[in-house]
Amino acid sequence: MVAHLVRLKLTLLRNGLRRSAWQIVGLAVAALYGLVVLGLVFAGLVGTSVTRPDLLPTVTVLLGSVLVLAWALVPLLAFGVDATVDPARFVLFPIPRRALVTGLAIGALVGVPGVVTTLVALTVAGVWWRDPLAVVAGLVGSVLGVLTCIVASRTTTTLMSTLLAKRRFREILAVLVVLPFILLGPVLSQAHRLDVGAGTLDRVVLVLGWSPLGAAWAVPAAVTDGDPLGALARLAVALVTVLVLAIVWDRGLAHSAVNPPHEQGSSKAHGLGWFGRLPASPLGAVTARCLTYWVRDPRYAMSIVFIPVFPLIMWVVAPDSQVLLLVGPVTAFFLGWSISQDVSFDGTAFWTHVAAPLRGWTDRLGRVLAVTVLGLPAVLVFAVVPTVATGHGGDLPAVLGLSIGVFLTALGVASVASALVVMPVQKVGENPFGSRQGGSTAAVTSQLAGWAATFGLVLPTIGLAVVAVQQGSAVLGGLALLVGVALGVTFLVVGVRIGGRALERRQTALLSRLVSFP
Repeated sequence: MVAHLVRLKLTLLRNGLRRSAWQIVGLAVAALYGLVVLGLVFAGLVGTSVTRPDLLPTVTVLLGSVLVLAWALVPLLAFGVDATVDPARFVLFPIPRRALVTGLAIGALVGVPGVVTTLVALTVAGVWWRDPLAVVAGLVGSVLGVLTCIVASRTTTTLMSTLLAKRRFREILAVLVVLPFILLGPVLSQAHRLDVGAGTLDRVVLVLGWSPLGAAWAVPAAVTDGDPLGALARLAVALVTVLVLAIVWDRGLAHSAVNPPHEQGSSKAHGLGWFGRLPASPLGAVTARCLTYWVRDPRYAMSIVFIPVFPLIMWVVAPDSQVLLLVGPVTAFFLGWSISQDVSFDGTAFWTHVAAPLRGWTDRLGRVLAVTVLGLPAVLVFAVVPTVATGHGGDLPAVLGLSIGVFLTALGVASVASALVVMPVQKVGENPFGSRQGGSTAAVTSQLAGWAATFGLVLPTIGLAVVAVQQGSAVLGGLALLVGVALGVTFLVVGVRIGGRALERRQTALLSRLVSFP
């Protein structure tokens, strides 16, 4: 039965590649990426084993722990593991759970992640070539390490399957998992400021070596150090980890077989929301609809969630620099440009705008008002707080003028861009951090052209603001504020009118394009 499940996985994979050329391309890209990662890891491990063998315990335990953690967490971010052989498909078949668990575990090795992980594990075992007994211990530990990776990924996704079926939980989980990776770069860039000695790293490795994450990878190091009892103890920790995870996975499969996860709808209605608060007019309807999307659609919500992240990154990189004055303008640009994909996010629901007796400028203005209600207060806060907090209160008029000007100008340019080009985007309920195939050159070009147009239009305000800040001129700062607001309002009005006319002219073509997306 186990061999049959593995053959089934291979057959389904082969048939999928025959059916779609894009799957072949995706597999080739994944394989290339895996080869690059494998090459870097191989070079690093071999180089360490030759030049600095004393660092092998630290490197191998850290690498193995990261592998296990990645296998356990990444499937949660991707909302599941490889579903080629989904356990739910075998619910009606009389397959013993032990055989099913074993077959699924071995089948997990069929694929780029499984192959790369296995080769990395074999490399980890081979770096102990100076001690044959350590190589044998490394092979045993690597096998247990790979098993830990596979069983951990299946256990976490099986246990979380009920919660992962709830869209709101997936959205929160995606943010919580991605935020540390976003902050990782700035933190590492400032790592030289931290006073972390070798003793601290040794203590971290020691703890990991006795934990479920790194016990299997620490076995050969203990053998090399002449500590057979320590090696056996770590081996026992690794074995218990695999057994416990396998039992939990088995029980989780048994539970999910009779309690399959499902999306639960809302059981209560809370009035008309924004539709009940705004005027019953075409403009009010468009504004209310877009405000509802900003609050409830995770693709829009991600824009709101990550607004505080950018100032934090800037503060980590340059806590006492004038660079923090850019927080307001940069936030303003991204908030204003966020409506450039509004029609794409509408998807086929855009037909309601096409079928309704709706003027183009009404559609454009309604979307602008929606993001302004939420975005303008954020722009003001992120322009004022960093400026005052860093002791540059005298530069506040210039920063405000630039921020407001950028926000309004970006709204105007985005109103035109979204009426000209649509692109494939993630659908509601899908991973908001993912991307879809099929983006045309025109779509990419429109985004780059829109950025360039926005920059060119706000260039006069940028010049005034920069000179005002550099010279500390209150007069130039006030002039930058007036010019920024005046030009921003002008470009917004012009953008709404041009975008409205373009939308009326191209709305049927845009809808046809949206329907053609997979």
